Amino acid sequence: MRSSARFARVVRLEHSLPDTEIDSGFRSLARHAIAVVLVETVALFLLAWILPGFRVDGVWAGILTAIVIGFLNSLVWPLISRFALKLTVATLGIAGLFLNALIVAGVMLAMPWLQIDGPFEAILITILLTIVTSIAGAALAFDDDSLWYLETVRRIQRRRGTAEESAEPGTIFFEIDGLAHEVLMRALTNGNAPTLSKWVRAANYRLEPWETDWSSQTGACQAGILHGNNGNMPAFRWWDKSAGKAMVTNHPKDAAEIERRQSDGNGLLAGDGASRANILSGDAPHCQLTMSTVLEPRGDSLGSDYAAYFARPFAVVKTATGTVAEIFSERISAIRARRAGVDPAVKRSAVYAVMRAWATVIQLDLQVAVVTADILAGRKAVYTTFLAYDEVAHHSGIERPETLSALRKVDNAIGRIVKAASLAPRPYRFIVLSDHGQSQGKTFLDRYGISLEELVAELASGADVSAPEVDDETRGYLKASLKEASEDDSLTARTIRATAGEKIDSTWEEAPDQKDPGEISVMASGNLGLISFTDHQGRASREWIEEHHPGLIHGLVDHDGIGFILVRSADFGPQVIGSDGVHNLETGTVTGVDPLAPFGENAAAHVLRTDGFDNCPDIVLNSTYWPELNEVAAFEELVGSHGGMGGPQSHPFVLHPPELQWPEGPVVGAEQVHWVLKGWMGSDLQETESFEPGSSTRTSVSGA
Repeated sequence: MRSSARFARVVRLEHSLPDTEIDSGFRSLARHAIAVVLVETVALFLLAWILPGFRVDGVWAGILTAIVIGFLNSLVWPLISRFALKLTVATLGIAGLFLNALIVAGVMLAMPWLQIDGPFEAILITILLTIVTSIAGAALAFDDDSLWYLETVRRIQRRRGTAEESAEPGTIFFEIDGLAHEVLMRALTNGNAPTLSKWVRAANYRLEPWETDWSSQTGACQAGILHGNNGNMPAFRWWDKSAGKAMVTNHPKDAAEIERRQSDGNGLLAGDGASRANILSGDAPHCQLTMSTVLEPRGDSLGSDYAAYFARPFAVVKTATGTVAEIFSERISAIRARRAGVDPAVKRSAVYAVMRAWATVIQLDLQVAVVTADILAGRKAVYTTFLAYDEVAHHSGIERPETLSALRKVDNAIGRIVKAASLAPRPYRFIVLSDHGQSQGKTFLDRYGISLEELVAELASGADVSAPEVDDETRGYLKASLKEASEDDSLTARTIRATAGEKIDSTWEEAPDQKDPGEISVMASGNLGLISFTDHQGRASREWIEEHHPGLIHGLVDHDGIGFILVRSADFGPQVIGSDGVHNLETGTVTGVDPLAPFGENAAAHVLRTDGFDNCPDIVLNSTYWPELNEVAAFEELVGSHGGMGGPQSHPFVLHPPELQWPEGPVVGAEQVHWVLKGWMGSDLQETESFEPGSSTRTSVSGA
């Protein structure tokens, strides 16, 4: 009987599919096989019409050829994926595709009903057939729904073994990196998040906003969410005087050190949790693609998941063609934006196109496979971060067409993972959240023709000023995934070490300018700037700075692109200084115009907290915020940015089932989000009617 009030958002997991679902799956496989044969038959005749050196003798010859090729592909590819994994992994499946074509082409040459001029034509025909079939398969959803269960889920079940069943609910956390609350609200109504929209409309999921600390970036936010502690983390990167080096959050050595400092061993994922594609682990014993554990892996090897992934021909071709398509799409989008005079904008290189393809295609597909494996293993909690939206928003803008396309891909990936939960050994709750948002705007360099580093060098004339060069988040994850996959004794690991081992290891060496930063270190985290006097022991006071660099503070606060700076006065304590006023944080007194007024009612508390960090830089500055356009000026070359205050970057979200209670008052700070989530994970379930998110069917299950 249907409950009149609400439905629990917990999927009751059966260890095997009901007979009706299995029958449906086999019917889908049969339809799939017939469709593949028809598509390949049509493709054969099309190629025979195009290629002068190829001819098929009749319709039945074409059908028979398609059947033989399909049978060979099902036998040959698994052997290639195992014994030629070295080339397959190194080329993202392209070499495996070619080897498969070579073998199948040899058989085609022996078919008397085909006329092929030579082996080159046979190989070309086989490759084209595989690509055409894969593209058609994607268009007709050959590899989704019931096929997903039968081909992928069951494969993972066999590899992982039988998991012990439990009535205790687990929790899956999907983090969409960089997605602001207000952007998701629009996406729920304009078709750019259809899966999540169904959860809200049909399952009454609740969308809640929360506010980040001053440092609105993944490192500090995940430290708060996953470990309940993000103190002493002023930015994504900063000069650490106690260590005498730059701390960079997406550098594995630094991420491991950050986790050592922040963790008490009882993080959100402690016990039987899994961390997938995060900066920090939340003390999970099972970690993959997690920056803080790359150098000391925990749990299952990523290499085994690579091997399982490349064992699926559709997955390989889908990823390879999807990667090429994404690179091509990015280059076209960049050219169109440049010709149309889209503003704000930054230069989008060919290297970025590859990074975008990694985040929106390759890593996304791997995450679906890995998190699905966790669900089928019955992990108590899983937390995974999707990078795709954040990466594209950085370079294109927070709601440009290509950015919303990336959001739709993430939304689809979440839907695919949830489908697999019906086979898991425990019920699951699904919670979607973001760590921060992004704010848009022309960069500081684009607006004023000078970088922050150059401005500081100009104002502190004669000083040796440096700004370390660092990777963005996606490039860091790409390197980390290769490093992690090379760490065990599997065939995949040996493959990666043989092809790129030395190059991978060298990426974790500190850059020279991180070891020797000069007299003044200038770093940026979105529209947050950090200035440290590296030779000065402890925090440099305002008075010391004005004595040794007389024009620096005055020049910074008078600049149109700088909203305010934080310094510590020996006489007055922490001060926020703007062009028209000073806010003394300890007393709360304001002289002139309050420089924090445009940044919200919690701005003073955020800045005062940062001032109390042991490693707070000598000067911390925030760009100007233009409320009429909701824009900031990033000190990095990013259209969409985050790291400071101003605009939607400080306002992420949590999307949760309605039976989980959100605090009545505002949730401020990532540490508070941690305790909300921790409380939810310990809540009990009652017997009631359950509604699977995105599903139109309801079944009686354990729920809340």
